[in-house]
Amino acid sequence: MSDPPSPAREAAARAAIELIEPEMTIGLGSGRAVWRLIELIRERWPEAPPLRAAVASERTQARAMEAGIELVELDGSIELDLALDGADELDAELRLIKGGGGALLREKILVAAARRFVVVAETGKRVQRLGEGFRLPVEVVQFAWPETRRRVAELLPEPELREEDGAPYETDEGHFILDCPLPPDADVDELDVVLQRLPGVVEHGLFIGVTERALLGTPEGDVEVLSAD
Repeated sequence: MSDPPSPAREAAARAAIELIEPEMTIGLGSGRAVWRLIELIRERWPEAPPLRAAVASERTQARAMEAGIELVELDGSIELDLALDGADELDAELRLIKGGGGALLREKILVAAARRFVVVAETGKRVQRLGEGFRLPVEVVQFAWPETRRRVAELLPEPELREEDGAPYETDEGHFILDCPLPPDADVDELDVVLQRLPGVVEHGLFIGVTERALLGTPEGDVEVLSAD
């Protein structure tokens, strides 16, 4: 289940594991940097990692179980000490686009349940403005999704239904995803609020005002740390 090696990803994951302390309850998102972090947890504590984790996707769950990490459910009684996840894009204000892997709803729930949220990514994910190279995922219910797409298109041009193997892609929760270009003049802070109000929209991939810091691995194997002001 290992992914191809990447010096940047390796550096970010190794910086992230230093934030994890025994007896913590953490949140693990999805994506290659998080999966490498899970491998490092297994290497550091090969017998039984002294921590618990809530996970954001079935793929992350499988890797965490393989590493021997005790899994927990967010049942309303647990506050996560730390959430760790990647990003598809982030800007200088640590605003993010997430959801390339389709787990944005669960990832946002994990972040909301955590005291701290730290991004584990590569410097190539940093952009001048959100939407430069990645579309904004908008998760919608299957019922009447073309009508929801029509409403989304009033805010964002040309939303496209995400597909996989010639069929609509379904999230772990059974929803569809619309991938939407972000215009250069888009007000992402306003979109963060307005998209939530549309009937049929479950969640979107903007993560605004929730990131404490970002650990960004460089191609040379170093780490740049960005902190929220």
